[in-house]
Amino acid sequence: MIDCYTWMTDNGRKPRMMLEETGLAHRIVPVNIREKEQMSPEFLKISPGHKIPAIVDHDGPGGATVTLCESGAILKYLAEKSGTFYPSDAAARAKVDQWLFYGSATFTTLAQQFGFWVIRSPAKVPPAQEHYTATLRDMLGTLDRHLADNQYFAGPYSIGDISMYPDIHLHGVNDVGLGDYPNVKRWHDAIAARPATQRAWEPFPK
Repeated sequence: MIDCYTWMTDNGRKPRMMLEETGLAHRIVPVNIREKEQMSPEFLKISPGHKIPAIVDHDGPGGATVTLCESGAILKYLAEKSGTFYPSDAAARAKVDQWLFYGSATFTTLAQQFGFWVIRSPAKVPPAQEHYTATLRDMLGTLDRHLADNQYFAGPYSIGDISMYPDIHLHGVNDVGLGDYPNVKRWHDAIAARPATQRAWEPFPK
């Protein structure tokens, strides 16, 4: 059984999508970051950087208990555990890693800055708003050009795609729109139609 500590954020959706796709036995443990629950001593033992998501796999390799934070590391761990959405061929894995790291380290990081300065910040700072809007649009343009010749980012649907979908869904669809990025829209809509994606975006189970 895997305990998934998460909240309703971009990064928080990523392990939920992967767990739904793989069918691995799990339970969702909400961590209300608005109430600072991520700062509790109990959670800090799981995620030292007080960030969600985090997982505790009670049936890890060799029967060990594995505690893990960072969404990209979690996606890779779940892919290797389940043997899905991460190819066995070394060259193909390298391509998935490229987009997994881009999604985790670049796209989500900068999209979150867009979300703060353009959407949530009570103080309006036009240079920051303009900068992060332009940055998000530039990244979407990069992705659109790649997807013009590729159905998904690195061959078949993979953790590379999952690493970017939540921010494109939240900020691409809802905030800047995907009208100028038809290939990203096609990619987004295909993932949005997956039953596992739809389950992962439902409210937390009671």
